[in-house]
Formats: sequence, structure tokens, C-alpha cells
Amino acid sequence: MNSEANFDYLRYMTDHEDKKALLGELMTVYGKEVWNYAYSITRKWDMADDIAQEVFIKVYKNLHSFRSDASVKTWLLTITRNTAIDFQRSAFIRKVTLTDWVGETGERRSVEQDVIENQAVNEMWNLVLKLPVKYREVLILYAHNQLSLKEIADMLGVTEGTVKSRMFHARKKLSKMKERMEYGSDR
Repeated sequence: MNSEANFDYLRYMTDHEDKKALLGELMTVYGKEVWNYAYSITRKWDMADDIAQEVFIKVYKNLHSFRSDASVKTWLLTITRNTAIDFQRSAFIRKVTLTDWVGETGERRSVEQDVIENQAVNEMWNLVLKLPVKYREVLILYAHNQLSLKEIADMLGVTEGTVKSRMFHARKKLSKMKERMEYGSDR
């Protein structure tokens, strides 16, 4: 199953084993994108883990509700967004999240060239993660998840014009942030 496959048959899945197999495939194909999107919204590794897990539990329970109005990817990212918003609103999360500490994974690249090539991209994504949510999410959905403006608008419940406006302002803010980073914050 490739990431562009149209999962029309999702709504017809009723057999328990078929649902489990399909869920496994969806997790394999889209799991990383779901986690990345959850992280881009929350900026917390542990919360992104919980959200991704919750998303796939919801998907399993609601396979029958998938409509072919949108792609499976858009459906999953919409569920991810709504779940992340619910997590952030929950009183439990507000009370229990005591620290933003993130432990290092211990992974290090041994090839210096890889680090140099990835540095510019990583710096840009770090700047993207500093943007307000409404700007950050349109850039991530467009650039990283490669959704169309219409898909983003539908997913966020706004007009395409609003998506274009948010992208314009996001790029403008990124440009200013990058300029400040390059020339120091005294500018």
C-alpha cells in the first residue's frame, strides 16, 4: 500500500482481523507523519507519542466512518489535529505537565557531511516550530505533508484565502526571524 492509495474500502472493513491488519498498514505508512504533526502542534515529545497512539485508537474504532471526501492522509491528519487540540485543552494535561524537559535520544551522526547538509534544513524547521500555531500548521501541512491549499482549508475549517494569508504571514515572520538570527537580535 503506498501513501497515495485511496482507501475506499476502509468503510467496508468489518472483520476484526482485517481491521487489525489495515490498522497496522496505516500505522506503517502514516505513523511518522501523524507523530510529526502532533509534535509540531504540541512541541512535546511525550505528548506527541500519546496523541499518535490515541489517533490510531480512534482510527481503529472508526474505520467504518471513513468517507472518500478526502484522502486517508488528510483524514488522519485531521484526527491528529483535533486530538492534539483536545489534549492541550484537557485539564489533566495542564495540571500534570510539569516540565518541558526532553531527553536526548543518544543518536549521533558519524558523517560530518550529513550534519552540514542538514543544518540549514534543521535550522529552518526550528524556526517554523517557533511560529504561532496557526502559521506553523499551514506551513507544515503544505511543505511537509504536501497537502493542497484546498485540503488544508477543508481540514482547518477556513477558506483557501485564509490559508494563503496565513502562509504569507508565516513566511514573512520566518524571513524576519532568519534575518535576526543571521545578524543578531539587535536589528
